[in-house]
Amino acid sequence: MKIIIADDHAVVRSGFMHILNFQSDMEVVATAADGLEAYDLVAKHRPDLLLMDLSMPPGESGLIATGKIKEDFPETKILILTMYDDEEYLFHVLKNGASGYVLKNSPDEELFDAIRIVYGGGTYIHPTMATSLVREFVKKDGDGVETDPYKILSKREIEVLPLVAKGYGNKEIAEKLYISVKTVEAHKSKIMEKLQLKGRPELVEYALKKKFLNF
Repeated sequence: MKIIIADDHAVVRSGFMHILNFQSDMEVVATAADGLEAYDLVAKHRPDLLLMDLSMPPGESGLIATGKIKEDFPETKILILTMYDDEEYLFHVLKNGASGYVLKNSPDEELFDAIRIVYGGGTYIHPTMATSLVREFVKKDGDGVETDPYKILSKREIEVLPLVAKGYGNKEIAEKLYISVKTVEAHKSKIMEKLQLKGRPELVEYALKKKFLNF
């Protein structure tokens, strides 16, 4: 996959370019120092994915650039890379069209996983943020009325839901909850059915479309 990195620190751009180019399925084709440059490079290279820093003073911020790039180049996936472990930032970047959010202090393997998930059409939410996002989603119904999630999902389904949102695979969830992979699959199916969703990415999309999230 072709990747562009946008970050206002040259050493950060260089470091990420090095570790990503070391991956057999990734190639960094360009780097940008701010949102404006990122936009121009996306227009030139049409990358599969843009790894975007959220805050890039004094140039255009990643948040503003994300909205512009997604509007003009919707085929380019955007994964936000930031130091801010904050729900408000998460909600804003998702609203502006980003497909994921990973912290700069995350392990390399988490970054690789996030890139591959987003490239494959999924949505990656940093684990510390995923639970709060799911909580905002399940606490309200379509009419904006407070709803007890225990009335919608079973106890086990409530345990499975945040793990699915965090991006864990069926096998990992099974190991964490001491149940079989088939049981995990059954719970996931029921969760999607009860919430009328098709997959984990739609947890985020549905919450935003239904205005469950306050910005």
